[in-house]
Amino acid sequence: MTSSANPAPLWQPSPERIADAQVTRFQTWAAEHYGAPAEGGYDALHHWSVTELETFWKAVTDWFDVKFSTPYARVLGDRSMPGAQWFPGATLNYAEHALRAADDPARADTPALLHVDENHEPRPVTWSELRRQVGSLTAELRALGVRPGDRVSGYLPNIPEAVVALLAAAAVGAVWTSCAPDFGARSVLDRFQQVEPVVLFTVDGYRYGGKEHDRRETVAELRSELPSLRAVVHIPLLGTDAPEGALEWSALTSADVAPAFEAVPFDHPLWVLYSSGTTGLPKAIVQSQGGILVEHLKQLGLHCDLGPDDRFFWYTSTGWMMWNFLVSGLLTGTTIVLYDGSPGYPDTGAQWRIAERTGATLYGTSAAYVMACRKADVHPARDFDLSRVKCVATTGSPLPPDGFRWLHDEFADNPGSPGGLWTASVSGGTDVCSCFAGAVPTLPVHIGELQAPCLGTDLQSWDPQGKPLTDEVGELVVTNPMPSMPIHFWNDPDGTRYHDSYFDTYPGVWRHGDWITVTSRGSVVIHGRSDSTLNRQGVRMGSADIYEAVERLPEIRESLVIGVELPDGGYWMPLFVHLAPGAALDDALRDRIKRTIREQLSPRHVPDEVIEVPGIPHTLTGKRIEVPVKRLLQGTPLHKAVNPGSVDDLDLLRFYEDLAAKRT
Repeated sequence: MTSSANPAPLWQPSPERIADAQVTRFQTWAAEHYGAPAEGGYDALHHWSVTELETFWKAVTDWFDVKFSTPYARVLGDRSMPGAQWFPGATLNYAEHALRAADDPARADTPALLHVDENHEPRPVTWSELRRQVGSLTAELRALGVRPGDRVSGYLPNIPEAVVALLAAAAVGAVWTSCAPDFGARSVLDRFQQVEPVVLFTVDGYRYGGKEHDRRETVAELRSELPSLRAVVHIPLLGTDAPEGALEWSALTSADVAPAFEAVPFDHPLWVLYSSGTTGLPKAIVQSQGGILVEHLKQLGLHCDLGPDDRFFWYTSTGWMMWNFLVSGLLTGTTIVLYDGSPGYPDTGAQWRIAERTGATLYGTSAAYVMACRKADVHPARDFDLSRVKCVATTGSPLPPDGFRWLHDEFADNPGSPGGLWTASVSGGTDVCSCFAGAVPTLPVHIGELQAPCLGTDLQSWDPQGKPLTDEVGELVVTNPMPSMPIHFWNDPDGTRYHDSYFDTYPGVWRHGDWITVTSRGSVVIHGRSDSTLNRQGVRMGSADIYEAVERLPEIRESLVIGVELPDGGYWMPLFVHLAPGAALDDALRDRIKRTIREQLSPRHVPDEVIEVPGIPHTLTGKRIEVPVKRLLQGTPLHKAVNPGSVDDLDLLRFYEDLAAKRT
C-alpha cells in the first residue's frame, strides 16, 4: 500500500503527546548542543541523524548519560561495512547501565521485573533484589573461573532467572547465549556447540498450555554433548532435585554482594544470537556490549518512549531476539514484564489479560496474534482494563491493514488512548537485534505502514541496480553502519560468511532480505521476505532443521518446506514430501511426520499441511529451490518466478504453480 492509495492517517498524535515525547525533548536539546535542526519535526531530525552520523551518536550517548569507564578517541573510527569501528578506545559495561535504577533510593524497592506464568498473577522482583542476585551470581561465576570472553549459555524460559544470568554474564564480560526449552536437543546443540559454553543454566522443564514438559533427558544430552562445560546450574522450575554434578541456582544467588562490573572495550562481545539455519548450521551472530547499549537506548528511549514510569511487555521467548530487546528495557529504568507460557492459554485473550494485570504501557506482540484475536471475536479494550496501554506494537511479520483497523476500532473509546491507539508495526532483525523502521511517537499512523525509518538508520528501497525507489517495491538496504550490526559471526575468521550474508548483492551496503516500499511521505511498507527464511509467530526458523528431522524417516526421500504470507495476514507453511518407493502418505505417516518435527525441533516447526509431490526441484548445483516455489505459491507466474535455465527439472515446478491456482 502506498501513499497515493491511503492518504488519511489512522491515528494522529495530539500536540500534548508530541511535546511530551522523549524524542521531541531530545531534538530540542540536540539542537542547542549539537546543531540538530530545531524545526521540521522527526523528518528533519532523521535526516540529520544519518547525514551527521557521528554527531548524532555522540548526542545519544550524552542524552542517556552513557558511562564510559575510559574515554573514546572518536565516535566512528572506520565507517566501512562490514567492519565499522564504533567508539574506539572506550570501555564500559552493559549490565552496569541495566542496573542503574537500583542506585536510586526512590526506585530500589519498586519492580524491575514482573514475572507472570499461566496463572496470570504477576510476581515482582525489585530493583534492589535484582541487583543483589546479579551481584551474588557475578561473584560465583568468577569463582568458577569464568573470564571475559567465555561463553555462558541458558536453556531457559522467559523467567527472572534468565535475566539475572544474562546480566551476571555481561557483568563479568562473558558472552551470553540462550535457547528456549521447547527447542529439541539437536536444535540447541547446533547452536551451542558452535560457541562452546563453559557454563549452562538450565531448567528441569517448563509449563505450556496447562501442561508440564519434563526436559531432564534433553538436559542430560546437552551435558554429554557439550564437553566445554565446566559447570551446570539447575533451576528447579518443576521442583525436581538437581542432577548429579549440577549446582543449585539458590546457592549461587543467596549472597548479599554488590556486583563488580568488568570494564570491557566498546566492541567486546555481549551475546550470540542465531539465524534460522536455512541452508545449514544457524549463523552465530555476535553483537557488542557498547553497540547494543547505545542502539537499545535510542530504540527504547526515543522510539518506544519508555522511561521509569512505564511497564514494558512483549510476548517472546529466550530463543528470539525480542527477548534480548525486552531485557534492554531495564536500560531506560522501565519495569519489564516476563511472561512464561502459551500466548493463547487458557483462551485467545490471554496476552491482553496479562497486559491488564501488569499495567503494561507498551504491549508488544506478533501480527499473527492480533489477527487471531480478530478472528476469535476478542474485544480487548471492552473486556479488559487496558487504560494504561499507550502503544500496541507488532513485529514478526507485517501487520495487515485489517489488523490496523481492528486495533483502532477496538481501542476507539479506551480511556488510556484518547484520540485512538498508537499502533506501532516495527521491522528489524536478529541480525541487528533492533528495528530498521517502526515506532515514532510524534508521527501519524497510516494503515498498513510502518511510521518511518529509525534514527541513525539510512533505510532505503533499492532496485537490482542499486537505484533508490520511492513508492515502488525494492530490496531493504541500509547504507550506513549501525552500532548493533554484528561485530562478526562466530567461527568465521576471515569474515566470508558475514560478508556473503548481507553484502554480496550491493558491496558496502547492508541488504537485509525483505521486500519494502518507502512511500513518498516517508513511511515504510514491508512485503515479506525476499529470501526463503521461515517466519511463524514472529520467530524465524530454518528449513534445514526440518529437512534433517523429516528425512530421517525411511518413507521420505526428500522434502521441501515453504512459508507463505497470505493476503489476509495469515501464514501458510506446507511441507512437501517426495516419498520413497512403496511408501504411502496416509494419516499414520502424516501424524508421524508431525510428531517427529514437534519432538525433535518444536511445535512451531510443525507444518500446516503435509503434501505429497512428484519430486523436489533443484538448482543445477543440487540445491533445493525454495524462493521460486514460494513465489509460485503466492501466485507469481512460472516464467517470472524462476530462471528456467537454473532448474534441473522445470516440469516439477508446474505442480506448485497448479497448486497455487487451485487454492485461489
